[in-house]
Formats: sequence, structure tokens, C-alpha cells
Amino acid sequence: MRTDTAPAISRHDYQPYPYRLPRVALQFDLDAECTRVHARFEVERDGGGLPPLVLNGQELSLVSVSIDGTQLDAGKYRLDDETLTLFPEAARFIVEIASECRPAQNSALMGLYVSGESLFTQCEAEGFRRITWFPDRPDVMSRYTVTLRGDKTAYPLLLSNGNLVAGSELENGRHEAVWEDPHPKPCYLFALVAGSFDCLERRIRTGAGRNALLQIYSDKGSRNKTEWALDCLHRSVQWDEQRFGLQLDLDRFMVVAARDFNMGAMENKGLNIFNSSYVLAEPDTATDASYHGIESVIGHEYFHNWTGNRVTCRDWFQLSLKEGLTVFRDQQFSADMMAHGLSEDAARSARAVKRIDDVTALRVAQFPEDAGPMAHPIRPESYQEIANFYTATVYEKGAEVIRMQHTLLGEEDFQAGIREYFRRHDGQAVTCDDFVDAMDSVYRARHPGKSLDVFRRWYSQAGTPRVHVTLQHDADQGLCSITLRQHCPPVGIEKLQSPPLEKPPLHIPFALGLLDAQGQALALRHEGQEHETVVLDLCAESQTWTFPDIAERPVASLLRDFSAPVIVEYDRDDAELALLARHDTDPFARWEAGQELASRQLLAMSQSGSAKQEDAILIETWRALLHDPALSDAYRARVLTLPATKALLEKTDPMDPLAVAQAREDLRARLGQALADSWLAIYQACAAAEPREYSPDAVSSGRRALKNLALAYLAAGRHPQAESLAQAQYESARNMTDRMGALSALVGQGDTPAATRALRHFYEQWQHDPLVVDRWFALQATACATRTDTVRALMLHPAFTLRNPNRARSLIFQFCMNNMLGVHRPEGYEFWAEQVLALDALNPEIAARLARAFDSWARYAPSNRDAVHSALQRIQQHEPLSRNVAEIVSKALNI
Repeated sequence: MRTDTAPAISRHDYQPYPYRLPRVALQFDLDAECTRVHARFEVERDGGGLPPLVLNGQELSLVSVSIDGTQLDAGKYRLDDETLTLFPEAARFIVEIASECRPAQNSALMGLYVSGESLFTQCEAEGFRRITWFPDRPDVMSRYTVTLRGDKTAYPLLLSNGNLVAGSELENGRHEAVWEDPHPKPCYLFALVAGSFDCLERRIRTGAGRNALLQIYSDKGSRNKTEWALDCLHRSVQWDEQRFGLQLDLDRFMVVAARDFNMGAMENKGLNIFNSSYVLAEPDTATDASYHGIESVIGHEYFHNWTGNRVTCRDWFQLSLKEGLTVFRDQQFSADMMAHGLSEDAARSARAVKRIDDVTALRVAQFPEDAGPMAHPIRPESYQEIANFYTATVYEKGAEVIRMQHTLLGEEDFQAGIREYFRRHDGQAVTCDDFVDAMDSVYRARHPGKSLDVFRRWYSQAGTPRVHVTLQHDADQGLCSITLRQHCPPVGIEKLQSPPLEKPPLHIPFALGLLDAQGQALALRHEGQEHETVVLDLCAESQTWTFPDIAERPVASLLRDFSAPVIVEYDRDDAELALLARHDTDPFARWEAGQELASRQLLAMSQSGSAKQEDAILIETWRALLHDPALSDAYRARVLTLPATKALLEKTDPMDPLAVAQAREDLRARLGQALADSWLAIYQACAAAEPREYSPDAVSSGRRALKNLALAYLAAGRHPQAESLAQAQYESARNMTDRMGALSALVGQGDTPAATRALRHFYEQWQHDPLVVDRWFALQATACATRTDTVRALMLHPAFTLRNPNRARSLIFQFCMNNMLGVHRPEGYEFWAEQVLALDALNPEIAARLARAFDSWARYAPSNRDAVHSALQRIQQHEPLSRNVAEIVSKALNI
């Protein structure tokens, strides 16, 4: 592990690699203890002169190196801990390198490593350098031929990118497979897998008439749990053909599930490697959320086949080029899948539910990031460790930036922009500017006098913009004027600049509607047409729009469908919010009004310690929403869920996590008690309508979500029937969603005999399924009554290990990041620091993610702030410390 500080790499220092490597041939003699790699690559000078050929390498043993068949002695090259430098004497030559790596010792899970009894790779962002010496950067694109050799008993399946072109038996029980990838790719998309797996496969015919094979590989005995993943993959192929006109371009497409994986999944060309939690599912072991997550992630990685693989990043500063675009595409895919086969109204509701879930995730993860020490634009200006920039800003905010372009262009023109993007750049490594250029060419052609010039600032500006809204109404002339004023305060290191940084205005598409006093939508005349919703192009610091024929002062429905990732500032009273929550025709804005009404109540309670007098309007609004027959179960499950504690904290200064978290628990109890009869009626109606056959479709999962929300409110309100209902549901559950809903309700009531029995029974029944055991740990980690001593005791459980990222995330991460009542205490911060250091010795990438649990610490109340500061200093002073964690902690302490 490195103990020095990595130098900052600046986006503006980018220089093209001086050589091209058109063809690469790799030969692997696979063994868990020591794998021998022979790399042969053609090299061509791309320009004048003969600069040194610098190759990246990490934790490798060099056996030999040669140029054009002549082996080099040590005086002919330079070798250090991270580079192998060659000094060529010709413009075209062939390099051959023999090296060794040790997969079984690779706890970082980057490069070639062992999971279970199998071998896997993970190369994004800079893992290929742990496999062989190579220019480990995304703008070096090559065609690969890969030969894998290994013991046939240990590794009966040998997989790599592209198409299988040959296979043969070797001596001593070994065998060989040869793979060719017909498409050029950067080394971060290289993959190999070797081991013994079950395989579920399906032969399909693409829209272009091409025959293809879809395959899902998983651990022996788990084949029946991969049917949903295979269905999702097939739907992804079909959807990309139909919605974007993009075809599967290989003879086969493979997905392999790994027990040990740092991320959710990886889009290696034709050979996607997945965390098993995003592949394996059956009703008895996976929740509705798991099914939907698998569909989303399968879609995401498949869609990368074009938006990320066929066109990739020139450098890692352009990460959002592929990730933001592909998150947007997977969000569209999931929304279309949720709406498929439903009536128009039901489909609209299903899409709204998906939009609410996406925005909730953005506000919980990305908005705090934008306000903290790691704040950065979706295209960062510098980094020390690129692994630290796989962030919510790059992914989720990046997707919102793509969505805004879709809003500005419309579906038809956006698709034209995508076609132009691929026409210009297929097979290339490009930049975010190249993508916007393609979109801008269409935008300018269809909208003379307009451009995306101002919009480009979204790629270079950090922070969440605030849009202040002023509404003025002239009753005599029937005119309503809306003034929007934008401001984005300094964030992160920008706060240290003197004079303060002045940020130029952004191009913000702001969707708006107006309602009358009865909640009826008003027609708005804008650009010569009448609409219920208009999208205002806010491009200056302040702009005003005036709408005629508005007889009475209207109620404003703002930022409909969350048309831009901004914070809206607008003065309105609770009555107006209640009207919007009950009547707004835009389902997102309707949900938003209810959330704001609840937020006001929660924040008042967190400051005073008790409910404010006006909570009656919230209760009656909740009652009206509960009994609105026009709302789907899934939508009601979202609109009646209280705002997340992390989102609430962003509205406070200073932050008092314990007070806000306790207020949320108290209000849940208050709503559970005040609406007890309604919750009970809803619970019973949903339970009676539950079919015997499980399905993860939008209607069925929505019904279960509402049923389990009602049970949670009954439990929070200590309803006399809550425990018996939860016990009965747990014992009779026919799917994991209902089983976990019941177990959560029992555990939420504290350390009761019923909860203890259910937890014991749950573990005994599912102890042999790692993903279900993860749920068992996570539920206890996030329980309101859980404190540090409980987590320490769970770490001693025989099923717990820090070496498996999923298990560490299920207990340590869940407690530190999602148990506000448990972790925000001096002993909680001390525990967090211990676990960051323990993980850092094993897996720096995972440790760095845990190190970000308290990014907002500088905004905490003094007692919390001082305790986190001490914990951060303890981490910083520890030796050795990885570069990954060192960068996070250094930035946190410098703000």
C-alpha cells in the first residue's frame, strides 16, 4: 500500500498517448497462487520523434521483456513500482512482456483476483495495470485476442471478451480457449473469468436479423435464480433496438455473477461481471426492490455496450460522458418497463413513481455531495485517485444533465442528436464536449437563434443551483408574472478562494404550471400556444415571464417532473402546499408538495422537540391522500413516506442529526396513531388483494409497498394489533418482500421477544444464502435501537467478514451511513474511524467510500463536529494510509 500523497492530475494537462497499439495478444496460464501473463502488442508511433514508451504496472513480477523478438537486459529499460519504461529505436515495433501476478493475495479486488474458487477481473478504472504492464488509460484502444489456459477441473469454463474462436485440450488435465473481440476497446473493458458455473442461456434474433446468444453464469446450484436476470437482459436488447435503434453487435453477450465485487457491475465488452446481488433473484430470497434493481443494473451495463464501449471516454475526467448518459438511459428503460401494459393513467403513475425514486436518490446522495468537501462538477477539473470520483455527481447528476438536454430538444430531436453522436464518434474515445456538440448541432438546426452554449456550463460548475421564484398577479389586467432568479453559492474548495468565486448563470429548463384556488389547472399561453405545463428557459441571472388571462392569484406548481437538479426557493403557506398535495395534476409536483409540508413539520419538531400546532393540516392531507381512489398503490406508498433524514439535514444549519432523526421517528409515531384506522383498513385491503402467485410488476409491487408502509406506521404508532399482524405476516409470507416488511416492523418495535424470535428464525432458515444473510445484517444495523455495541457484537458473528464487500456494506456501511440515531455519537464516530482503517488495509477502494460517511461534518452542531474532526484526524495520522482514503480525509479536513 502506498503511504505517500498522490499528485493531483489536472484535466487541462491531458496529452494524447504518443503511440497507438492496434492489436494486443494476451496469453494467460491461470493459477490462483501465481498466474503467468504473456502480453504481445503492436506499437506504432503517432507523431514525430521516438519518445519513451511508458507502461503502467502494479504489484507485478517481471519475468522478461523484448522488442521485436530481442530480449532486453536490465540496462535497456527502466522499472519502478508503478511503471516500466522502454526506449524504442523505431516507429513501428512489437513488444512482448512476460509477467506474474498473484490473484489469491489480491484483497483489493482490482485486476485479477479470486472469489470463491473462481478467477475474476475488474479493470475500471486502473485495474489492468495489476494484470500486465500496459498504457492503462482509456484513449488507447486496441483489438484483443486472448488465450486462456488452466486446469480443466478447477476452471472448466474459460471466458473473455468477444467471440469464442477456438478451444482445445492440453496435457496434464489442462485446456485452452481463444477469444477475439472484433471491436477496438480500451484496456479498462478487458475481462476474463475462469471457474465452474451454472449457465442459463437463450438464443435470440435481433431486429436486424442477427442470431445471438445471451448467457447468465452463476455459482453452481443457483441457475434457477438467474431467470429474471436473463429476462431483463433480453428486454434490454429489445428496448435499445426499439427506443434508440442500437443493435447487439456480438455473437454472444455474457453476464457472470461474482460473490466478491467492489461495485454493482462492470460493462466489459460482451462479458459483463456483476455483483451477485444484481443477478440472483427468486421470490423467496429477493425483494421487489431487488428485482427492480436487477432490471435497472442489467439494463445499465448492457446499454454501455454503445454508450461507453463503442464510444468511450478520452480520459477519466470525461467519466460522465458514459455514466451520466447511461444512467439516463437505464432510468428511461426502467420507467418504460414499469409502465408496460398499463392503461394511460396507470402508466403515467408508474413513470411518476420511477421519477420520484430517482429524485429521492439524487437528493439523499448527490445534493449533500454538492454541498460538501468532495463537491465537483460532473466533469471534474482534477483528481488524485480516480476511484474516488465514481460519485453520485458523475452518475446521478450527470443523468439529470442529459435529461435536461432531452427536455430542451424533445424526444425526436434528442434521438437525432444520439444518431449524430454515433455517426461522428463510433469506435473513438471522446469528450463530454463532443457529445454536447452533436446535440447542439441538432438544437441549432431545429431552433434557429438558439444554442447550448450556456448549457455547457453544467459540465464545469459544481454545486446545486438555487432558483428563487417570485409571483406577482395583476387582478385588473389578468396578468401573472413569474420571475426566476438563479444563484449557485461556492462549495468545496471554492469557499477558500479570495475573492469569492462568481459563477456565471446556467441554462435551466424550469417546468411550471398554475392552478386556481380549487386546484384546477390553468391554461398558460407561451410562445404562441396554450399548455398546462410550460418549460421556461432560464439562461440569465434573473428573467421574468408574464402570462395573460389569469383572473385570480394562482397557486404555482414549480419544477414539474423535476425538470432541473436545482433547489427551489419560494415563499408559500401550508394551505397552499396542502392544496397542491391534494390536487396538482403533475404527480411529481404533487408528491413534492406533500414532502415539503412534512419537512416543515419535521424541522419544527427537531428544533422544539415537540410537534407544532399546525400538524393538523399535515394529518388531514395525509388522510386525503390515503383515501384518494385515483392514486395508485405505488404512488401512495411514495407520497405517504416521510422525507429521508439526510434530505432533511440539508435544510438545517447547523446540522443536528440526532434531533432530526428523532423528530422523524416521533412524527411517524404521531401519524401512525392519528391515522390508525386508515392504516389498518389499507393494510387489510392490500393483504386481501394479494395474489398467491408472486410477480414483481409495478401494480403488485406497489400494493406490497403500500401494505408494508401501513404496517410500519401501525408499528411506529404502537397499535395494539401491530405485533400480531407482523408476526402473522412473517409466518405466512410467500415472498421475501413481505417477510422483510414484517421482520422490519417487529425489529422496529425494539428488543422484544417477538423480534428476537423472528431474527433467530430468519437466520436459521436462510443462513446458507449469502445475499439473504446480508439483509439480516442490514436490518439490524439500521434498527432505531441499534448502537455501536450491537454492531460490534454482530461483527463477531461467524457469518461476518470484512473481506467481502457485500458483507461489509450490509453491516458497517448501513450502520455508519443510514442509522442516524445510532452512529451520531462519540462512540459511533470512533467506531467509524476504526472500520475505515481496518478496511483500508484490505480494500482501499471500499474504505474510501466508507470514509465519506460524514462529508457534511463541518456543518454539524459543535459537539458532533468536534467528535468527527477528532476521528478524521485519527484516520489521517494513521500509517500506512492508502491514497484513496488519504485524498478523502485531506479534503474533508481542509474545508
